[in-house]
Amino acid sequence: MSLNAAESSQIKTSWLASLRVYLEAPTLRMLVLGFSAGLPLLLVLGTLSFRLREAGVDRSTIGYLSWVGLAYAFKWVWAPLVDRLPLPGLTHWLGLRRSWLLLAQAVIMAGLVGMALQDPRLGLEPLVWCALLVAVGSATQDIALDAFRIESAGPERQAALAAAYQTGYRLAMIWAGAGVLWIAARAEVAPAVAGASIYQNAAWQAAYLAMAASMLPGMLTVLLSPEPARRELPPAKNLGEWLQSALVEPFADFIRRYKWQAALILALIAVYRISDVVMGIMANPFYVDMGYTKDEVAAVTKIYGVIMTLAGAFIGGALAMRLGVMRVLMLGAILSAASNLLFAWLGSRGHDVTALIAVISADNLASGIASSAFIAYLSSLTNVSYSATQYALFSSMMLLLPKFVAGFSGDYVDAFGYTHFFTATALLGLPVLLLVWLASRMKSA
Repeated sequence: MSLNAAESSQIKTSWLASLRVYLEAPTLRMLVLGFSAGLPLLLVLGTLSFRLREAGVDRSTIGYLSWVGLAYAFKWVWAPLVDRLPLPGLTHWLGLRRSWLLLAQAVIMAGLVGMALQDPRLGLEPLVWCALLVAVGSATQDIALDAFRIESAGPERQAALAAAYQTGYRLAMIWAGAGVLWIAARAEVAPAVAGASIYQNAAWQAAYLAMAASMLPGMLTVLLSPEPARRELPPAKNLGEWLQSALVEPFADFIRRYKWQAALILALIAVYRISDVVMGIMANPFYVDMGYTKDEVAAVTKIYGVIMTLAGAFIGGALAMRLGVMRVLMLGAILSAASNLLFAWLGSRGHDVTALIAVISADNLASGIASSAFIAYLSSLTNVSYSATQYALFSSMMLLLPKFVAGFSGDYVDAFGYTHFFTATALLGLPVLLLVWLASRMKSA
């Protein structure tokens, strides 16, 4: 009996100690920094398309403007610089990781203020340059924050840091998705004619300025955080040696490990999320054209939808542990493509909030399952010696082709309508199924 009591006490203590990690300073810091990382994404992609469509910008132009998001697809190009290059003045004061984080956050805030001050009806070019500034700053923050997280604690605490980061990130997506629409809706002045709906730039200006101010907690956290200890690398003898170790070797290592199969893996990475990404660019213009209000879109797609995505991620993670990553990767690919057909059905319903809830439930649940399996797959491909650069390469390739194709989505909708567009995005997922099957055979070989 005494042995059982001792074991029971040890288990309880172990559980308490495990949960206490979420109250430790590094974990709490990662919660706030995760919020800063998740804030800019929707403001230059999803929410911006809603604003532009409401301002009367045509769908083709909105589609092309989604190419701003290609900044995330090319972040691997400057990832080695963020990983090793000191910033004059800032790095001496803050250290390498915090200096890059603070610079990236300042760039994001400046870009959001610029987006707030522009009126898309008077010209899109200044707004696009500001959005590009936000995207580049956001991609740079992602690179620096990944390194900051990995170096802030030992391996036994990385899961807790990742959980805190994801929680902060998803909260930011709710704020940048639902919050910005709510602020814009509340800041509107009632039109002179009852029932009239007009674009009010001042309302959007207030919303984007609030989003810019929302970067302040992350910047304060960076200033108050200690610089993490880094693994010192042997100094390069010359520029050529530095370029070899920083730029060439991470990619050469991947090719050496997988040989000809690297082409199959990269092809799968390049197209796995293509159905979701291409469809997503036209989602907000679709909501506007179907007559959904800002409050309806905020509540259903930006809050409820994020919750369903999180639920899908948990389900996907649990299934991956039981069934294996490749099986869940296949399931996610099937569900992601099939859920796009539900949007084709939704287009035939007109303004139907109940139908919108049903479609968002299925689509975001599928997206969460696919994302959790895909992240696990990408992580399994990296070499720990080059994890930052290789993961940046994989996550960049994931967006490159889908973002490029998505740029033509507005033209397609104008030519064929929403129903055909959503059906076509579902068909884009068919090659993904073949690639997952081939990759699963390779893995088991």
